[in-house]
Amino acid sequence: QVQLVESGGGLVQAGGSLRLSCAASGRTFSTYAMGWFRQAPGKDREIVSAISWSGGSTYYSDSVKGRFTISRDNTKNTVYLQMDSLKPGDTAVYYCAAERGPFKSAVEDDTWRYWGQGTQVTVSS
Repeated sequence: QVQLVESGGGLVQAGGSLRLSCAASGRTFSTYAMGWFRQAPGKDREIVSAISWSGGSTYYSDSVKGRFTISRDNTKNTVYLQMDSLKPGDTAVYYCAAERGPFKSAVEDDTWRYWGQGTQVTVSS
């Protein structure tokens, strides 16, 4: 099994930056696609970004393109989400997820198997 732990959330002023980290435990981390999701109060969970096991393919939702950057370091079993130019609308609990299946299927068919507990991101006006 894979265990995921998010960190790096907090309170930031609009226009500021945060970097989220997701540390994974497991012998096969490098073979998993990784994703970042968020859920605001009263709203459904939505995908924010994703990255393939090799890092060769990435996905960004339209709302974060040009502002967020996903990356991974397989030697550290960690995936990152660099968030710049933050807006109040980015306020949510952010979750990381892992999937060993095809990257396209994970993103398009929502096949993510493992989930972290989440980290709160709050952006003030």
